[in-house]
Amino acid sequence: MKKDPFIEYLKEKDPSKYQKKYSWYTAIGLQKVDGLETSNYLKEVAKKNIEGEITLSESEKLITAYYEQTTKFEKQTEEADKVAIKTTQLLANKAFTFSAMEYLNIHKFLFADVYTYAGTTRNYNITKKEWILNGDTVIYGNASTIMETLKYDIEQEKNVDYSKFSKEGLIKHLSRFVADLWQIHPFGEGNTRTTAVFLIKYLRTLGFDVTNDLFAENALYFRNALVRANYNNISKQIFQTNYYLELFLRNLLYNENNILLNRYLHVDYKQKPDIQTEKPDIQTEKPDIRLDNLSLINKTKQNIIKLYKSLKTKHFGRKEVMEILNLSPSRSSELIKQMLEFNLVIPITGFGKGKYIFNL
Repeated sequence: MKKDPFIEYLKEKDPSKYQKKYSWYTAIGLQKVDGLETSNYLKEVAKKNIEGEITLSESEKLITAYYEQTTKFEKQTEEADKVAIKTTQLLANKAFTFSAMEYLNIHKFLFADVYTYAGTTRNYNITKKEWILNGDTVIYGNASTIMETLKYDIEQEKNVDYSKFSKEGLIKHLSRFVADLWQIHPFGEGNTRTTAVFLIKYLRTLGFDVTNDLFAENALYFRNALVRANYNNISKQIFQTNYYLELFLRNLLYNENNILLNRYLHVDYKQKPDIQTEKPDIQTEKPDIRLDNLSLINKTKQNIIKLYKSLKTKHFGRKEVMEILNLSPSRSSELIKQMLEFNLVIPITGFGKGKYIFNL
């Protein structure tokens, strides 16, 4: 994860500035669930809003104007920037109704400037290849019963008596509720971001202060945990598990320090991680990558380590390798080939041709 662009506000005594920092950082981090990156310009606009120089409405106008005059290359960050602004606005707004219509309205508000179908449920069935499932897919909700299922799940949750839950029982219940909600996948795109915002606002109604940076720094883990909570392949002895989602929620709600690494969620990962009680020192922590025993020259190892530090769990292709390492197209392709040979990266689908993710 890149350094928090708003880290100077971490110990901010002004509660309004701290809340703005949380909203912006979470909004920006959530875009990573779909492999999207926000622009540096958005971060500068966000800082002005945090400092009180401009309002959120003015921030949105600046971003809209920015994309009316940008190049095709710069427009790659347009969806992330526009949805991040909308997410920040929703997180800053305490108003919330726990209903199926609210869930749809959140999607509509977030994606109105991006998708023509914003706020409209899909009328077709979907599959999505997941790298943590070796290309397999979760079985998502049937298009013909989306609204009925969504209303049912939320109505059932309304009738839950939380006074009967222990701390552990509450975590287990909430993890199953959000996993079932996400599995419906009512929309063509934007389901995880919508679910995350809906969950944060719902948790506030339950009295939880969720203003830590967990969603900002572990958005992809959150999505992958939802995948594992909804995936069964009994022929391969793989069963759905809430375990990883529970770790996430324990960190979110009770400020525990369980280690959240995406590689733990891969169906081929054999070692189940223990719940950690000690937070790693993020200032001195070395990248969890071992290349000592590989027959690669030192320069190649250094390039791989630099690439890993920059990308971690993000997907990438030759273009990103060229930009990060300043290599030629042919040398970048050769480096990817070497990493594939040593199983350091694996190819993924759903993000265009020639995309990979670190297998570490």
